[in-house]
Amino acid sequence: MDLSGAVWRKSIRSGDDGGECVEVALSLPGSVGVRDSKSTGGAVILCRRPEWVLFVCAVRDEALKG
Repeated sequence: MDLSGAVWRKSIRSGDDGGECVEVALSLPGSVGVRDSKSTGGAVILCRRPEWVLFVCAVRDEALKG
């Protein structure tokens, strides 16, 4: 998949201190890209939108528990 037009976003809570952050690209047709913010030219994980929604919901549910 051509990622040259991807718009990458990082959480505003991650700051600029070089911490361990990920970036997501929601602008891909039918997919979501995930990459390491410190290695923007490295590997990208691609998943389908329904899988991404399930992942985000699971993370949110776990955060609300604890």
